[in-house]
Amino acid sequence: MSMKDMEPELNEAIGRILDRERALLAETITSRQYEAQPELAAKYGEAGRVKCLQDANYHLSYLAEAVAASSHSLFSDYIGWAKVMLGARGVPAADLSRNLLIMSEVVRERLPPEMGLVVQEYFEVGLNRLPALPSDLPPLFEDAAAAHADLAGKFLRFLLNGERHLASRLILDAVDSGVEVRDIYLHVFQPSQREIGRLWQLNRVSVAQEHFCTAATQLIMAQLYPRIFRTEKNGRRIVATSVGGELHEIGVRIITDFFEMEGWDTYYLGANSPTNAILQALSDRRADVLAVSATMTFHIRAVENLIAAVRASEDLKAVKVLVGGYPFNVEPELWKRVGADAYAADAAEAVAMAGSLSNSSGEL
Repeated sequence: MSMKDMEPELNEAIGRILDRERALLAETITSRQYEAQPELAAKYGEAGRVKCLQDANYHLSYLAEAVAASSHSLFSDYIGWAKVMLGARGVPAADLSRNLLIMSEVVRERLPPEMGLVVQEYFEVGLNRLPALPSDLPPLFEDAAAAHADLAGKFLRFLLNGERHLASRLILDAVDSGVEVRDIYLHVFQPSQREIGRLWQLNRVSVAQEHFCTAATQLIMAQLYPRIFRTEKNGRRIVATSVGGELHEIGVRIITDFFEMEGWDTYYLGANSPTNAILQALSDRRADVLAVSATMTFHIRAVENLIAAVRASEDLKAVKVLVGGYPFNVEPELWKRVGADAYAADAAEAVAMAGSLSNSSGEL
């Protein structure tokens, strides 16, 4: 067996070690950085040290998943995300770079030489790209010509001001005036959620505001259900879920509702459903497709494990698996690596792709 053939197995082993040793590694990295930069204690205080430890844990989590997936892009993209997020909170890119260099040293010390060489490549690629990565992110609502841009902008402003009732009235009035519910989902709900995530990354909204906006959007979506669930069914069945540990479930809920509007019989499980419960739902519902969402890179292996469990069940051999979420947008081939049948970037693409998958199964 060549080294290239051994790469996935070796990389998966590295990912497992990084996960197992993450707490110790993070503490070592943080201590070493504060020893190398004693001015950090005075600059950030004890709360800063705690945050540095948390950040080290996050960095290692993303590193473990990127290596296990054999994807330099996933780790480099995370470094770019961290640069913007930390910069917005007063942590310069130089501190991030120093932290990553120390992390590289500590990880190499803890790993066998052949594994250390593999991980070193991920740090080198990420650090080489870091200076050119943006320090800011442009607004997502800049294009005034985009479909329903004015409606989306007003909706977002109401949410950010805590005016849920006005946001609700805006959407219901728009639908009553003839705007398709599909367009509300595609051109208002989806971009608004992405913009809220961008604003949090830039430290312009709090976690509380982000949670309020998400909860308010879900409530407004529920108000549209009388219109959504009267769609005539087409005989296709889908179960949709987020992997255990995911907190960002609104994306898969939007996709599930979009399937319902297209005539699918949907069964939405949300987040944190145990694997056995998901398998049972697939069997009970006689599902044609399982849609799985992961918004965080460090949940990739949870997606892979769920898909492996589906494949191992004799009763579910015909079920097709469709994946989506941010990591799959970053790494185009990732859906193949986790064992899925296809990937979709948004709700409209998910419906089209799932239709193709269910037709190819020969059951419909």
